[in-house]
Amino acid sequence: MFSRLFSLLKADNNNEPATVRRRHTRRDCDRCVTVIDGQTYPVENWSLGGVLIHSDERKFGLDDVINMTMRFKLRDEVVDVPHTARVVRKTKNKVAFQFKPLTQQIRSNFQNVVDDHVASQFAASQSQFY
Repeated sequence: MFSRLFSLLKADNNNEPATVRRRHTRRDCDRCVTVIDGQTYPVENWSLGGVLIHSDERKFGLDDVINMTMRFKLRDEVVDVPHTARVVRKTKNKVAFQFKPLTQQIRSNFQNVVDDHVASQFAASQSQFY
C-alpha cells in the first residue's frame, strides 16, 4: 500500500527535457519598466506574450484591459513600446498581463530590444580577450 504511494512521489530519473507550458521565452535580463496611467512599475520578466510587473495587485482587476508602455534602456537609446494587455493573474505584489495580438511594428520593436541585448553581450565577451 505505502510502496505504491512512495513510488508515485519519487522523482523521475530521466534526462528528458522538462515540458514548458509557455509559448514564448521569458526575458528577465533587459533593463525595462512598464508605464501605466503615468505610473512606472518595475518589470520582473516579459516575453512576446506578456509581462509580469511588481505592483499592488489591488490596483488591477482580473480581465481588465490596460494601455501600457514598455520602456527599454538600450545601449544608445531608450525605446518606448506602447501596447494593450489584459490582466490574467494576480499574486501578492505582482500582476501578470497577456498582450493583445502584436502588430508588426511592436514585434519589430521587441526584436530590436532582443538584438541590442545580444549585441551588447557579444561585445562584452570580446572585450575580455583584449
